[in-house]
Amino acid sequence: MPRKNVKSSAASTVSKNVASDDWIDPDDAPEITDEMLDRAEIRHGDVVIRPGRPPLGERAKRLVSVRLDADVLEAYKALGRGWQTQLNADLRRVRKLKKAG
Repeated sequence: MPRKNVKSSAASTVSKNVASDDWIDPDDAPEITDEMLDRAEIRHGDVVIRPGRPPLGERAKRLVSVRLDADVLEAYKALGRGWQTQLNADLRRVRKLKKAG
């Protein structure tokens, strides 16, 4: 009786147990097109990031130029990210203005 080839037997068993879409070679992935990017949904965790600036509404903040003493500007910039928002909040507090909105 001829001996069964162990190698081919094992290979056929493996090929029966592995689905063809368990492994996708990254080299076989399609090129990303502009159309795909237009339909793409960008996420940060569970939050969808919408492209562009959000609607500003009637009470939108306005861009102005203000001259500040160098030490005042340095102190606010030293706060890091959001220093402009803090400057706005401080001005509102000093002038005793209620928050817009």
